[in-house]
Amino acid sequence: MVRSAVAWLWILSLVCLLASVPTFAALTVIADTGQTEPIAPYLEPFDAEGAMRESPMTDKRAIGAADPETWLPIRSPGLAPGPVERRSHARPFTRPFFLVGSDPRSWRWLKKNQPRLKEIGAVGILVQAETVGDLHAIIELARGLPILPASASDIAKALNLAHYPVLISPHAIEQ
Repeated sequence: MVRSAVAWLWILSLVCLLASVPTFAALTVIADTGQTEPIAPYLEPFDAEGAMRESPMTDKRAIGAADPETWLPIRSPGLAPGPVERRSHARPFTRPFFLVGSDPRSWRWLKKNQPRLKEIGAVGILVQAETVGDLHAIIELARGLPILPASASDIAKALNLAHYPVLISPHAIEQ
């Protein structure tokens, strides 16, 4: 009995040891658009030696998604500022979200509803903006609410929406 327990313990130890041995495989390229860039220049600021040298990231084009100007303009075909009637929907989202633009109607709506949106933990999608100034205006009005700049045409089509600003809660659509 003790021998079989020791044997099982030995086998279990061997399996754990073998499972922790790292394995290496060749990388597989899934897609190559021809616009692939090396990641090394982006990692240099984290390297102590690289921090001393001139970084290629001083070139604004190298910043990529971190540069708000590359997000612009933000447009959502099929969506425009306008009134939205309250209605229920059958798509139970787990977290409320809202769609806003950089227009005066959205600014007024966001300013009025910001406390409630923050209270319910809503996340915003900025569906229309033309300039960096538009981005900054919405961020200031949101006062700490998370805002993601993105087109919402697919969401609008799925929820049969034509206008914003709008709040989509777990079971209702309202303005």
